[in-house]
Amino acid sequence: MEYRFLGASGFKVSALGFGAGTFGGKGPLFSAWGNTDVEEARRLIDVSLDAGLNFFDTADVYSDGASESILGAAIKGRRDRVVISTKLTLRAGEDANAVGASKYHLIRATDRALQRLGTDYIDLLQLHHFDAMTPVEAVMSTLDDLVRAGKVRFIGASNFSGWQLMKSQAAADRYGYSRFVANQTYYSLLGRDYEWELMPAGLDQGIGAVVWSPLGWGRLTGRIRRGQPLPKSSRLHDTASIGPPVDDERLYRIVDVLDEVAAETGKSVPQIALNWLLQRPTVSTILIGARDEKQLRENLGAIGWKLSQEQMARLDAVSAVTPPYPYYPYWNGQFAERTAPPVPVGGR
Repeated sequence: MEYRFLGASGFKVSALGFGAGTFGGKGPLFSAWGNTDVEEARRLIDVSLDAGLNFFDTADVYSDGASESILGAAIKGRRDRVVISTKLTLRAGEDANAVGASKYHLIRATDRALQRLGTDYIDLLQLHHFDAMTPVEAVMSTLDDLVRAGKVRFIGASNFSGWQLMKSQAAADRYGYSRFVANQTYYSLLGRDYEWELMPAGLDQGIGAVVWSPLGWGRLTGRIRRGQPLPKSSRLHDTASIGPPVDDERLYRIVDVLDEVAAETGKSVPQIALNWLLQRPTVSTILIGARDEKQLRENLGAIGWKLSQEQMARLDAVSAVTPPYPYYPYWNGQFAERTAPPVPVGGR
C-alpha cells in the first residue's frame, strides 16, 4: 500500500480508503449500495488492513447511523490500526436543529458519532455540505473547539464550492482556528469538474482530496458498454437519478479507451480508472466501496503499478470536457501564460 499526506496536515493515510456507505443497508439509497452487517464488515476490514488500507470513511446519515455503529463494532480492539473519517451537517433527525453547522448541532452530532463509533476521537471530521445559514466564523470556531477538546484530530469539507472553501480557510487564518486539510469530493474520469477550481485551491491551500465515487457512481465497473442493457444487478436501476449526471455517449467513449488499456495492461477496467485517479494532483486517498470480498480485492489491485504517460494521456483526452467560464480561456490558451492556472492541462 502507498501512503500519502492528508493535505498539509503532516498526517499520512492509505492511498485507497474504504467507503462504509455499504454498511447497514437502511433506506432506499443505502440498501441499493449494500447491506453489510458486523460480521461481514469485520472480514472486509481484515482484508483491508492486511493490504495496508487503514482509512475508513462513513457519515452519520449513512443508514441512519447504522454505518457508523457497524464500523465501530467491526474495528473494536484495533482502534490504533485504523483512521476513522466521518461526516455530518445533513439532516440527522426530526427536530428543527438536527441539521446544519450550528454549534448546537456540530457538538451534539459529534458526540453521537463518537458513541456509535465506540471511540473517544475522530481522526477526520468533515462537514457534509456548506451551511449558508450559520456564519463561517462560528462554524470554524466550533470545529476548532472540537479539535482542542481532543474529540477530533483534523477537519475537512465535502461538496463545497471554491468560494465556500476559501471563505472558511480565511476565517480560520484570521482567528487562528484549525484549517481544513481535506476536501471529500466527487472526482472520476466521468466527472472532472473538480479540476477547474477545487484542485487549484487544494494545491494553494494544502487541502488533500478524499475522492468519493471514483468509478462514476458505478458506471466504470466494466459492466456497462455501448449497445448492451444495464445489468440486472446494477444499483443504477435504483440510484442513477440521485448521482452525478452523465452523458451516455461520453461514458461509452471513455469505456472504449478503458477496454483498450485493459487489454494492454492485463488490468481490469475499475483498476485502470482508479489508477488514473491515483496519478492526479492533490489526491490524498480514493474511497473504494465494496459489497463483498471479491469486489474489495479487485479494487485493491489498483495499487502497486502505474499507467504509462501515453495511457494517461489517452484517458485524459477521451474524458476531457471544456470547462465553464471563467476557466475555459485559460484551458485553451487564449490568454497570456502569466494568467494560466496552477494546474497544467491534463493535470500532470
